[in-house]
Amino acid sequence: MDKIENTKVAAVFEQYPVKFQKKLLFLRQLILDTASQTDGVDFVEETLKWGEPSYITKTGSTIRIGWKKSNPSQYALYFNCKTILVETFREVYRDKFIFEGNRAIIFNEDDDIFVDELKQCISSSLTYHVRKHVPMLGL
Repeated sequence: MDKIENTKVAAVFEQYPVKFQKKLLFLRQLILDTASQTDGVDFVEETLKWGEPSYITKTGSTIRIGWKKSNPSQYALYFNCKTILVETFREVYRDKFIFEGNRAIIFNEDDDIFVDELKQCISSSLTYHVRKHVPMLGL
């Protein structure tokens, strides 16, 4: 597990319920691992946006992860709602994930994660600015 260098981000992870910390840290590591395996992604900035851990690249669209008190048995991977990311993911992976509008992939507490498919979604977001004109984002 990559160490969280940003102390503000680390503090947010510590505020999540213990049973969701592990799940959210798994998503974090999946984002970082996917970034390191994705051509065109040289650097990922880990910061806070809207109070949630966020991952930004020069070639992509921001990814956020989080858990909310209003839906205590769920956690999510959030994408920029002004992109076609979630719309495309829904078309390609409608049988794999639960979606919230045009902004998130939602996971219930006990869901199995389709890792390969999720990595493709993450990669598409991290390289969105170079993929957005490719049909179905190249998925």
